[in-house]
Amino acid sequence: MNKRICIGITGASGAVYSLRLIEVLLATGHDVHLSISPSGAAVIKQEMDLTIDLEDFRPADLMLHDVTNASDSKIKLLQASAGVGTADSNVLSVESRPVGELQYHHWQDFMSPVASGSFVTEGMVITPCSGTTLSAVANGTAGNLIQRAAEVHLKEGRKLILVPRETPLSLPAIENMRKAAAAGAVILPASPGWYHGVSTLRDLVDFIVARVCDQLGVDNCLIKRWGQE
Repeated sequence: MNKRICIGITGASGAVYSLRLIEVLLATGHDVHLSISPSGAAVIKQEMDLTIDLEDFRPADLMLHDVTNASDSKIKLLQASAGVGTADSNVLSVESRPVGELQYHHWQDFMSPVASGSFVTEGMVITPCSGTTLSAVANGTAGNLIQRAAEVHLKEGRKLILVPRETPLSLPAIENMRKAAAAGAVILPASPGWYHGVSTLRDLVDFIVARVCDQLGVDNCLIKRWGQE
């Protein structure tokens, strides 16, 4: 059975990080349980020009072509190293695993499996993580499924990664990050480095996605690492 990872998309700038992360996780054989807030959908429309119907969600609306077509060279390498894809494309002498499945959960559906600690996952990522979501997570005031799922990951001691992008940071935001970190969350700001041979915008996006994958224990070759020839 594929490993499960929860993804929450909320209303902060940086929608591209979430879509690329989903793409990478599916390509490496992880099942993604996705929830998108209305503000998150609005940001996706503003920044990616993709219209997401939260009431009648279709995975095709996210335009994750590289997962199925493996046209991205990095995706091909990821699939090969993870033993994912067809037998012809798999360089490992093991049975090939399928590409992961994307399952959608409405942001108001508190009956969703991800709202319960009995639904075991490898972790959760909220990317981008809005200031409102950060505050709800830090203070235990869940008002939607994304915030509830985050609360579940904290209480179960599972990995929870928050990816804020706002700048500058107010004192309340800094305090909420401190509270969330003290409760067990990983605060991973969307602040890409430039030391890995940046030539495209995708390289900057992949820097953050690679760091998220590292926290999740997902092997990846998305960036050239420090000290790597």
